[in-house]
Amino acid sequence: MQVSAKITLWRLRLQSPLLAGGLWLLTIAPIAAQTKLPGAVQVDSVLVTLIEQVSVPAQEKGLLAKVEVREGDLGAEGDLLAQIDDSEARLTLDRARIELDIALKQSKNDVAVRFAKKAWELAKTEVKRANESIVKFSKSVSQSEIDQLRLTADKAELEIEQAQQELDVAALTAALKKSELDFAAHNVSRRKIAAPIAGVVVEVRRHRGEFIESGDAVFRILRVDRLRAEGFVGAKSLSGSPIGSRVLLTFDLAGNRLEVPGSLVFVSPEVNPVSGQIRVWAEFDNPKLQLRPGLQASMVIQPGVLK
Repeated sequence: MQVSAKITLWRLRLQSPLLAGGLWLLTIAPIAAQTKLPGAVQVDSVLVTLIEQVSVPAQEKGLLAKVEVREGDLGAEGDLLAQIDDSEARLTLDRARIELDIALKQSKNDVAVRFAKKAWELAKTEVKRANESIVKFSKSVSQSEIDQLRLTADKAELEIEQAQQELDVAALTAALKKSELDFAAHNVSRRKIAAPIAGVVVEVRRHRGEFIESGDAVFRILRVDRLRAEGFVGAKSLSGSPIGSRVLLTFDLAGNRLEVPGSLVFVSPEVNPVSGQIRVWAEFDNPKLQLRPGLQASMVIQPGVLK
């Protein structure tokens, strides 16, 4: 179907506490109605609601050193919202890094092993020479001297094992220090309060200079780039498996009509015994943030037509 639309963009500072902050608002002049397909289900009234909203807590207690956002700011998932003082945690991290460096050097130092091997080789040579001397001159070396040389050789061999074991322990110590370094780095990262979802900051509950406890809610964020439209339809209106069906939402914004496509994602298995209706909802993208939770619209469900 051919339709025409006049699109106007302007910068607007929203006064609503939901989306305070500068946002682009899109309005579209009235457009021709879409022709409903056979079997389409009309829902006269649906309510726009949020899919996600999060109260963002502090993971560690401490002094709130920085607050990077204010109400109305848009952010992506992972953006830094605030910083808890981490000076002590960073000192611990620096110490763990130094201890790991020391442990790594010790784990690679095989001087003791190499020295023990050379000592063993020398001790074996001494035993061999003593035995050869006895062959040539039967009483040139006493039995007690032979026994002492053999004991020295055995001791040198055991010292190789001891040195190797110490080297192995040094390697394990290095692994332990690496784990301690990772733990220290994790403690530093836990003092950063980051956005768990993309969305709009609608509430800043704590401010720079305040002391906060672990678990204190510091921010509230709403996801507004994708929303939900909830309504009720007659239980007999939908059959089969309509989940995933295309829907068309129609909004009346200050006299301007806006049609937004979406998809049906939920159909309640329960029927209201009084009204005979079932609860349904669809989800739709809101990339320009022109639609807000709390708005009402009409919706057409087109069963069998996948979005």
